[in-house]
Amino acid sequence: MDIEKLKIKIFADGADKARILGLSRDPRIKGFTTNPTLMRQSGVTDYEGFARDILEIVPDRPISFEVFSDEFEEMRWQAKRIAAWGPNVYVKIPVTNTRGESSAPLVAELAREGVKVNVTAILTLRQVREIAPCLVGGAPSYISIFAGRIADAGRDPLPIMRTAVRETTVHSNIEIIWASPRELLNIIQADRLGCQVITVTHELLKKLPTIGRDLTDFSLDTVKMFYRDATAAGFALSRTITAGGENVSNSTATASAR
Repeated sequence: MDIEKLKIKIFADGADKARILGLSRDPRIKGFTTNPTLMRQSGVTDYEGFARDILEIVPDRPISFEVFSDEFEEMRWQAKRIAAWGPNVYVKIPVTNTRGESSAPLVAELAREGVKVNVTAILTLRQVREIAPCLVGGAPSYISIFAGRIADAGRDPLPIMRTAVRETTVHSNIEIIWASPRELLNIIQADRLGCQVITVTHELLKKLPTIGRDLTDFSLDTVKMFYRDATAAGFALSRTITAGGENVSNSTATASAR
C-alpha cells in the first residue's frame, strides 16, 4: 500500500508547537487538530496565545480548537470567539456536556450561523444520527467518531464507521473523522471505508514510512534491531552451570553427566 495513493486526509493530532511546525512542512498532512487534554499535556497555559501562534504556522489548512466550558451558553460564546480567529478554524464541540446533556441544539445553531464545527467525542451511531441533521445545509463540518475508544471497549468500530459514512456521504458539507487511531492499519481501514479524514497523533505519525514496507525486509530489520540493542547493552551469559546449588565448569558438568 502506497500512502501517496490514499484518498483519506491525514490530520496531525497534538499540541506540541515544535512538532506542529515540522509537520506543517509535510505535504501529506492536510490539517491539524488539538484538544484541551493534549494542550495541558504539552504545558500550554495561554489558550488563545497558543492557538494564534499555531495559526501563524498553519494559515492554509483546517485546524480544530475545542471549547472548554460545560455550559452551553458559554460554549456558544467561546465557539464564536474561536471561529473568528481565522477562516481555516473549526470549533470542536463535545457531543454532550459533562452531565450528558446533548449539544445538538447548540451545534444546529452554530452551523446555521456559519460556524465550522467539529463535533467530537462521538462513540455511537445514535449520537451520529442526532448530530448529522443539525449540520445539514450549514457550514462545512466534521463528525469525529472515536473509533479507537470503541475498540478499547472491546467492540469492532468498523460497522459503526461504515454506517456513519454511508448515512452522511449524501451531505456535501459533512465529513466523517476516524478519531483516536491506535495503529497505522487504521489509516488503511478508514480509507477503505470512505472516511474523509483520520486524526493521527504525532507519535504515530513517526511510523508513517513503514506503510507499504516489504515484510521480509521489515523482519530482517527487526532482527538487526534486537541484535544491535543486545550488543549495545553489553548482555552476556556466564559459561558456568549451576548443579546441585554449586557453580561448576562446563567440563565438570559433562563428566558428571556421563
